Amino acid sequence: MSNSKVQSVYLVGAKSLGAYGGYETFINKLTEYHMTRNDIKYHVACKGNGDGSMDETKTQGVSNIVKDNKGNTVEFTYHNARCFKIKIPNMGPAAAIYYDVAALKECCRHIKENHIENPIVYIMACRIGPFAKHFYKKIHKLGGKVYVNPDGHEWMRAKWSKPVRKYWKYSEKKMIKYCDLAICDSVNIEKYIHNSYDGEGIKKCNPETIFIAYGAETRKSKLGDDSKELVDWYREKGLSAKNYYLVVGRFVPENNYETMIREFMKSNTTKDFAIITNVNDSFLAELESRLHFRSDKRIKFVGTVYDQELLMKIRENAYGYFHGHEVGGTNPSLLEALGSTDLNLLLNVGFNSEVAQDSAIYWSKDEGDLAKLIEDADKLSKEEIAQYGVKAKQRIKDAYSWQYICDRYAETFLQG
Repeated sequence: MSNSKVQSVYLVGAKSLGAYGGYETFINKLTEYHMTRNDIKYHVACKGNGDGSMDETKTQGVSNIVKDNKGNTVEFTYHNARCFKIKIPNMGPAAAIYYDVAALKECCRHIKENHIENPIVYIMACRIGPFAKHFYKKIHKLGGKVYVNPDGHEWMRAKWSKPVRKYWKYSEKKMIKYCDLAICDSVNIEKYIHNSYDGEGIKKCNPETIFIAYGAETRKSKLGDDSKELVDWYREKGLSAKNYYLVVGRFVPENNYETMIREFMKSNTTKDFAIITNVNDSFLAELESRLHFRSDKRIKFVGTVYDQELLMKIRENAYGYFHGHEVGGTNPSLLEALGSTDLNLLLNVGFNSEVAQDSAIYWSKDEGDLAKLIEDADKLSKEEIAQYGVKAKQRIKDAYSWQYICDRYAETFLQG
């Protein structure tokens, strides 16, 4: 197939293809489901150093590693996608902006030098607003288009100071203006984009948008209940099947770990609370000083699990899953929970109820609300829990299977 028949798509915004972030999960699945296609070629930017950087030696299926003269990996192939690493200086919060800008420069260089026709550069998250016009013009000059995923309301995230939040809001506005298409992963986000930015695109146009959610698997884990990996993990962490509540996700304030831990400690459940996350030591110390959770043996920070089959099995065997995300669109960890765990207890915000509908039970951040829900959940019969599970799996099959989502992306990219 000649180069002109292949749609080149450059993916910018994920850090590492082995991490728990939404974009990392998305790129992993998109490239996996499209790895045998010969009409789309992916080029994926990865963080080369620092917090959350890509370690290709810990990722299965990596090949064609290219190193520089210092022995550092600069490029590799994964799921038939060309992945390139971007090194960044240590500069605190501004590093994320630097990373995206450096990745876009590299995309433009590669497009120009390799005479790539009609490329699509898909930027995930609205971090680089002040540079949006520059790259929009540059990519258009190279015959390409710019697509943006606006993510959730980054400017609302609790971790940012007021000036930083102001920057995110400004950045979002500019990036929505200077893009050819905004791919929204939630109906709520798409509505918000139009409510906020209609009439503010180029030449006062409304932004072009499309809704394509994240996806999830609907199959069962390949591991059995007696598999060595699972049995060893349970033994090491002091857990047992159907005797723990679970959460998997990034360890950041807006995912409401504090509320979940505090409320769990108030409840009289005899089950454990297993927290699978990449722990941030300063946030952990902050939580301990406020909650003293270390004194409660039921609360278990069990580290990270990168083996996807094992993680799927751990989800399947959870008594219940907590989801406390309140900022963002369709969240991958919620979809994975609905696809694997029967009983899901979700923070009652629009993004979560839009996805789960009546296949989950909901809690608020009001004091005592989640603690009571945990105690009520403990009393549910096996039949009632199984019924929630059936509804949750059906919801994923109907609207969020990875096959369906990746097919939608292929259609969108090939319409270019």
